[in-house]
Amino acid sequence: MPCAGVADDAARVTNQVWWFAARASGVVAWVLATASVLWGLALSTRAFGRRLRGPWLLDLHRFLGALTVVFVGVHLAGLLLDDYVQFDLVDLAVPLASSWKPVAVGWGVVALYLLLAVELTSLARRWLPRRVWHTVHLGSYGLYLFATVHLWMAGTDHDNLLMRVAVATSAGLVVFFTVFRWVGRADDYRASPSTITSTRSS
Repeated sequence: MPCAGVADDAARVTNQVWWFAARASGVVAWVLATASVLWGLALSTRAFGRRLRGPWLLDLHRFLGALTVVFVGVHLAGLLLDDYVQFDLVDLAVPLASSWKPVAVGWGVVALYLLLAVELTSLARRWLPRRVWHTVHLGSYGLYLFATVHLWMAGTDHDNLLMRVAVATSAGLVVFFTVFRWVGRADDYRASPSTITSTRSS
């Protein structure tokens, strides 16, 4: 009898492996996406100053983005292989198609498409006009927002104190770097020679 109970417990754990894998990979994917967005903002605002230079800085940003895609792939595979909620391809590809928390899953679907758009245009950057690449790359803001809402609504760890601190800290950093960037651009505009010349001539 005890052996039967152990076997049942083992079978139950085995059946939940893919669900645990999907949850864990989803959290890791969010952490990597957030790190990539923050690192990109830090580079674009020159928040580290001019002392940190080198192609490895941009390579790290790209590496974080690529790792995000990998873990999102693991996340999706885990959801498809899990038999607890029983997702299918339509549920994971069409917003609001899922019968399980459709709104929460929908945020994740949109975040997935934004991630693919940002990553694919980054890979094709040399063949794209800079304005097109830059416009699509601004979708990183939406990617962070949608992925965070998806994590908060669909995840089962939103009551975890560490998760709350991570979300609040990342949101604060995104706002900080964005404001820092706007202020820096305003300062560059005011200090540009064309601005000074036009001011004097008027």
